[in-house]
Amino acid sequence: MIIQTLAFYLFASICVASGVMVISSRNPVYAVLYLILAFFNAAGLFVLMGAEFLAMLLVVVYVGAVAVLFLFVVMMLDINFTELRQGFLQYLPIGGLIGFILLVELLLVLGSWAVSPDAGSALLASTASVGGKTNAHALGRLIYTHYALLFQAAGLVLLIAMIGAIVLTLRERVGVKRQKISTQIGRRREDAVVVVQVESGKGI
Repeated sequence: MIIQTLAFYLFASICVASGVMVISSRNPVYAVLYLILAFFNAAGLFVLMGAEFLAMLLVVVYVGAVAVLFLFVVMMLDINFTELRQGFLQYLPIGGLIGFILLVELLLVLGSWAVSPDAGSALLASTASVGGKTNAHALGRLIYTHYALLFQAAGLVLLIAMIGAIVLTLRERVGVKRQKISTQIGRRREDAVVVVQVESGKGI
């Protein structure tokens, strides 16, 4: 149980420190990096509690959603990308530090079997629910049986939100030729072909 306690205090302390840095950072790039670090450590806490499905959901959905949201914000704002590339080196130290912390945590998680051989069996015992099924299996049965319609409705809401974000960030660029199917279909032969009678000896 010592390895679980140490992992809990490690994940919890880094998660709290990252949350404080998110709200105290004036630079939005730093805030997003700290937020991603907080999500990873919260996922580690979920794994320690036996909720591996929520941990996977937090990493896959929320970390990806934050990255996509930040991308849409960059697309919607009028940002000089030349200055952004010039300022890449000033973000490198904090990004490298966060990446190093995540690497150390992953090595601790993957190497925990060598430090504490009983940690894996304890984790599997905590994740097993009634009937020997994991919580991911139980959640899947619950979502796709009793709450299938609500699950589909939530998917439609997310789809509409994604289409709205794409429409908001779509910009018409001057000088860029785009295909218009309706114009092509409605084009007549008289508008596209001009028959010219050229007299003999006066052509090109």
